[in-house]
Amino acid sequence: MTNVAVDLGAQQPSLHTHKHDAAAVAAAARHAEGQQHPIKLYLVVWGWLFVLSTCSYLVDYFGLHGYLRWSLILLFMVLKAGLIVAVFMHMAWERLALAYAILLPPVLVLVFVAIMVFESEYTHLIRVLFFASPT
Repeated sequence: MTNVAVDLGAQQPSLHTHKHDAAAVAAAARHAEGQQHPIKLYLVVWGWLFVLSTCSYLVDYFGLHGYLRWSLILLFMVLKAGLIVAVFMHMAWERLALAYAILLPPVLVLVFVAIMVFESEYTHLIRVLFFASPT
């Protein structure tokens, strides 16, 4: 009989290569599927949207008036929009630069609207004081 020596060390790199290829295929399959978020996250967001909508309707139900009413309605609206943008539009998982590119322009528009409101109040005050005309 002949003794045949088997060199297992020579076969080992091919085993490592096979393991590495399998891991790469599995990673590619996960990447192709896309990132999956747990259903619990969506159910919690839907619950919060329901609660915020209920609070918004309760503002009208209790008959609040004036600045308090509009402040609460706008607050609930902004909170609901923030939840929708963050979770359903996946903005919470985006890069910060993209979030700034999408969220910064509406914030700047609101700042400019606030400046225009202050300017209009000043103009109205000047007209009333100097021209005695309320319009």
